[in-house]
Amino acid sequence: MDTPLQPMTDDSVRALLEAAGAQVMARSGRSEHYSAPREFSFEAKAIFPNGMGMHIVARQFNYRDPWEATGRVNDLVDVMLLKDGELTPLPKGYPFFQGTDEECGVDEASLKEIIACVSGVNVKLYELQRITGDLA
Repeated sequence: MDTPLQPMTDDSVRALLEAAGAQVMARSGRSEHYSAPREFSFEAKAIFPNGMGMHIVARQFNYRDPWEATGRVNDLVDVMLLKDGELTPLPKGYPFFQGTDEECGVDEASLKEIIACVSGVNVKLYELQRITGDLA
């Protein structure tokens, strides 16, 4: 049987990012009311000591049947990668952000892996791969 997905909140995502050494800003976007005007339930922006950044968005609540979870939950988020304030893929050789600047439908376990990966990137690889022609 599949392991259940862990619900995430702006506070839980903030804690994951801060544990990796990032400076974080997070906010909730939706209230408990169906008529809430925002299209996301929470978002977090982070910058790591290496200069890499992430923008994490939980676009909407997922509704679960009563035997799966209680009420509305966020168990999947979209993660965008930033370098110098602009969207960017990671250099070749990393398991994430290859040829794309966004990972969609990320669960908490994968988010932890992505955070560990991005926080450990040596940004000099961008210049090296640009020089060698490996980075588009």
